[in-house]
This record gives sequence, structure tokens and C-alpha cells, in this order.
Amino acid sequence: MARTAGSHSDITGPRIRAAALKLFAKHGYAAVSMRQIAREVGVQAGALYNYIPDKQALLFTLLEGHMEDLLEAWEAEPLPADPLSRLEAFVRFHIRFNLARPEAIFISYMELRNLDPENFAIIERLRRRYEGALETILSDGQAEGVLSVPDTRLASYALIAMLTGVNTWYRAGGRLSLEDVERIYWDMVRKSVGAV
Repeated sequence: MARTAGSHSDITGPRIRAAALKLFAKHGYAAVSMRQIAREVGVQAGALYNYIPDKQALLFTLLEGHMEDLLEAWEAEPLPADPLSRLEAFVRFHIRFNLARPEAIFISYMELRNLDPENFAIIERLRRRYEGALETILSDGQAEGVLSVPDTRLASYALIAMLTGVNTWYRAGGRLSLEDVERIYWDMVRKSVGAV
């Protein structure tokens, strides 16, 4: 399919994704039309289909891109050998990464239900990889006797939910600095996993 004259896929494609991210986060996936996305980008609605097959593919691309960025960033983190220090690194990483991407985080949790089953399965596998990284840290800590949790998988879900919750209330320039938040959350996480 030919591109619209004067368009540039390396410019228009990212603009479409950015507009969709903004609109999905503000209004919800179901309430946003391809026409609204086109209007936000400044192109004709039909031109969107030169870049993306449909709205479902657009949502999937956003969610997959977010999870791939998250995993790539985590896997690039320099990690200490001991589980307790790795857990602290995870806590601080998760808070920083997510606070920098509030719209992506919002749709990653709120719009999963709108994915087709095949797309959902792909995103779920990516999420399991990230959750598995935390579960491995907890398991290693249990094995070394420095952490104590009744169920490492459940604990990893609970900790990720708690850490992601920072996005709902934290505002830069508020009462607590980002460093304060990281320090306090690390203290709460450390205590919740029975760190010795």
C-alpha cells in the first residue's frame, strides 16, 4: 500500500502511536475512533491505514512496545549479586521507569481487557517475564535465608501492584521528592518480605 504523498513513515508512525497513547489514556480505548487519532496527528483518517491495519493493532503495538522497553531497560540494569541489593534495585527501577511513562502505564493496566485473545496472550507472556524477574529475586533471597515470604509468585504480584500504585498519586514538586519515595518504598518492601 502506498504512503500518502509527502508523508514519512519514520515521522508519521511515531506520531500516530503518540496520539493514540494520549487519547487512549485520556478517553479510553473504546471511546477513541481512528478519525480522532487522525485529527490529532493532522492527517486524513484513511491515511492511518498506511501505517497501522486497525485500532486493535494500534493498541497492541503500544502495549507490546511498552513491555519490550520495560524488559530491555530492566535487563540493561547493572545488578548486584546479592538478592537483597537486587530487590532494592528492582524497587527503585520500577518506580523510576513507570513514573516517566504515566500514559503507557495507565493503558497497560486499564486496556488489557480490550486486546484480542491472541494479542492478550503475547502481552501476558511479556508481563510474566518481568514478574518472573522479581520472583527470581525473591526465590534467591529465600534460598539464601535473607528474605521470607509465604509465596514468591504472590509476593511478586503484590509488590509490583504496590510499586505501580505510585503513579496514581505521585506528583513532581509535591511533598516528597522521587528520592524520598524510592527510599520509603524500599523500606516498606524490605519489611514486607521479612528481610533480615
